[in-house]
Amino acid sequence: MDRGQLADFLRIRRERLRPADVGLPAGLRRRTPGLRREEVATLATMSTDYYTRLEQGRGPRPSRPVLTGLARALRLSADERDHLFRLAGEQPDPLPGPPSDVRTGVLRMLARLDVPGVVLDAKYDVLAWNPLAAALLGDFSAVPARERNLLRLRFLGGTRQQELFGKEATEEWARETAADLRAATGKFPDDPSIAALVDDLLAGSKEFARIWALHEVATQQSMCQTIHHPVVGRIDVICEILLIPERDQRVVLYTADPGSPSDQAIRLLDVIGTQDLTPR
Repeated sequence: MDRGQLADFLRIRRERLRPADVGLPAGLRRRTPGLRREEVATLATMSTDYYTRLEQGRGPRPSRPVLTGLARALRLSADERDHLFRLAGEQPDPLPGPPSDVRTGVLRMLARLDVPGVVLDAKYDVLAWNPLAAALLGDFSAVPARERNLLRLRFLGGTRQQELFGKEATEEWARETAADLRAATGKFPDDPSIAALVDDLLAGSKEFARIWALHEVATQQSMCQTIHHPVVGRIDVICEILLIPERDQRVVLYTADPGSPSDQAIRLLDVIGTQDLTPR
């Protein structure tokens, strides 16, 4: 336990909060910036004396429930919460699961992009997409929410996904994403949705079971793919992955060399959209 650093961290985070941030009236005689110590103590369900001693660097080592109460009272982010636990000499509790809500700013950025883009969580659920991504990969709005998962589509979706990406590309992608999913199981060991996804993939795909048995662990950063689109044909794309660390989400952008046939194919998809032009 680092009492000095813990004390400074608590004080700075307390002074950063305004009463309105936690639903308290500001009052007329507030001499200290941020919240008062007694207000933090009340929000954290502990005595003012105990909290004061912690902030002065002379308190006993706080328990995990006390640290959880402090993190809640001080409105700490996930990273700040983990830091608080470590300052107190504790390992942070595992997070319950990857969040599924996407920041408004990310959604606005996605809508303005002139390239296909999707937002994925740590287990490859598709949380958001723009029209170009729907035209390139398929209309996710027509798929039940539980099935909007790239791993389910890849390993349990039949030959359609093999035809879309090509065998060699999908084998490489399959191995990389399986390693990424294993990393997610370690970070979110108590998330039932991740456990259910792994069970379904193991039961439904011998290929996934073979890859999963390799116990590879990695996080995808970028990759190249060849997409065989049923309307516009072959598209060679580079998948740039922008990480959103605080939410364990990533924005995947499908780009092509400007002026190339692949770039022209994406521009054509921008016009065609999700129309089904297959001859009847």
